[in-house]
Amino acid sequence: MIKIGIVDDHAIVRSGLRQFLSQEVDLRVVGEAASGREAIELARTTEMDVLVMDLSMPGQSGIDALAMVRAKAPDVGILILSAYPEEHYAVNLIRQGASGYLNKECQPSQIAEAIRVIALGRRFITPAVAELLARQLDRKEGAAPHELLSEREFQVFLKLAKGETAGHIADTLSLSVKTVSTYRTRLMEKMNLSTNSDLTYYAMKNNLID
Repeated sequence: MIKIGIVDDHAIVRSGLRQFLSQEVDLRVVGEAASGREAIELARTTEMDVLVMDLSMPGQSGIDALAMVRAKAPDVGILILSAYPEEHYAVNLIRQGASGYLNKECQPSQIAEAIRVIALGRRFITPAVAELLARQLDRKEGAAPHELLSEREFQVFLKLAKGETAGHIADTLSLSVKTVSTYRTRLMEKMNLSTNSDLTYYAMKNNLID
């Protein structure tokens, strides 16, 4: 029996997923969470094989929670199930330790297939994500600026783009304000941008934030 946790801030999505997965004889939902912070607690307190997690949630997002869940439960597979298309986040998140990435437009059967693959300790890579990974390997020089950022730089970039202050970012990511400023300087250089407004414009233009 594959034990599953579901993390999504919409109760109707959690309910729909739970209902669908309950029809599969080898899958069992053992816990739910509605935020990144709750996802970390769920990973810490509940024995499970795969965590199915949304990205966009209030407070601590799925992106913020990913590293913490990895630290608290290194053996748990993490399937990101997001409304954002693969090209926006998939490669960065797989580099950060996600076991797979699916867009919410996918067929329900694909979610079950992904869970089974990830429960075996493998990565679930769709053809679309495989193509993105291959393209990135082929042309690092031509990669989009945000694809060149490290895990932490990417997290800080998204938060700055959403208008969060350095102090708030420091609290959320358990960093010092000085460290956040260092990340900001570094990511600005990598992306060849100069102001937070530039970051917001870039993120919106590339559909990285709503």
